[in-house]
Amino acid sequence: MISLKQLRYFSAVAQHAHFGKAAEFCNVTQPALSMQIRDLEKDLNLELFERRQQGVQLTDAGKEILDRAQSILNAVRDLSDYAHHHNQLLTGSLRFGVIPSIAPYILPPLLPKLRDRYPGLDLRIRETLTKTLVDELIDGQLDLLLLALPIEHQEVETLALFEDRFLLASPPGWQPDTTATKASSPELLEDGRLLLLEEGHCLRDQALDFCQLRKVDNLDTFGASSLSTIVQMVANGMGLTLLPEISVAVEARHGDVQVIPFEAPEPSRTVGLVWRKSSPRKPDFQAIGEMVGDVVTG
Repeated sequence: MISLKQLRYFSAVAQHAHFGKAAEFCNVTQPALSMQIRDLEKDLNLELFERRQQGVQLTDAGKEILDRAQSILNAVRDLSDYAHHHNQLLTGSLRFGVIPSIAPYILPPLLPKLRDRYPGLDLRIRETLTKTLVDELIDGQLDLLLLALPIEHQEVETLALFEDRFLLASPPGWQPDTTATKASSPELLEDGRLLLLEEGHCLRDQALDFCQLRKVDNLDTFGASSLSTIVQMVANGMGLTLLPEISVAVEARHGDVQVIPFEAPEPSRTVGLVWRKSSPRKPDFQAIGEMVGDVVTG
C-alpha cells in the first residue's frame, strides 16, 4: 500500500537529487528514507531514480510518478488548509514567495501591518526569481506569490493589484539628447549604456521588451543581482537604468541619481498575486492583496 510518507520522501529526493540531503530535509535517517523509497518502487514495480555516485536523477517513469505524487500531496495540503482555516482569516502558516525587485519595497511596510492585524499568522518569506517561485508554488512548497504578471500556467489563479510604472534613472545632471519618449527606444544607448539585472530576473526581460532592446549589444548585465547595485553603478556614471516606481523612494532617496519619467504611453509592469487554483485559502490571499494595495497607495 502506497503511503503519504513514501510520497513525501519521494518528492524530497526528487527535489534535492540526493538521498542524504532529502533525509536531512525530512528530519529522518538516510537508511529509513531509502527503505521507504525502495518499498515505493517495489509497490509500483518501477525504478524511480537512476542512482549515481554524486546523487540521483529521476527516470522517465519517475518524472511521471512525481507529477502525480505532487498532485496528491497538494490535495492533502489543501484539505488540511481547509480544515484549519475555513472559518478564520489569515491564521497558521503561510509560505509567501516574492521576487527581488518587489520584496525590499513592499515587505518593510507590509509585514508590520500583517503582524498587527493578524497576530495568529505564521508568515514564512521566500525571496527568489520568478521561475523558481512558480515551480515551488506548483510543487506545494509555497502558498502564495507576489510578482510581476502575467503568469501563464493552467494550475494557478492570479489577482492583479496595481500598475508599477518604469522611470529612467541617470547620473545627476545627465541630459538626454532625445526626448523622454525616444529615450525608451534604442536611441537611449546613444547617450549611455543601459545597466540591467543579470539573466533570470523578470525585470531585466521587461526592460528589454519595453525599450525594444532585445538585439542590441550595448547592455551591461555583468553579475548585478540587485537594483541597489545597479543604482550605485548609475550614480557613479557607469550608465542608465530603468527603475520600478515602487523602488524610487528607497533607491533614489539620497539624491545619488536623477529620475526621469517617460512620456505617454509610459512603460509599466502589472504586479499581482499568484496561487494554486486548488487552494481553499483564496479569502486569505485576497486579504493580503488588499493590504498590499493599501501599502502602495499610502
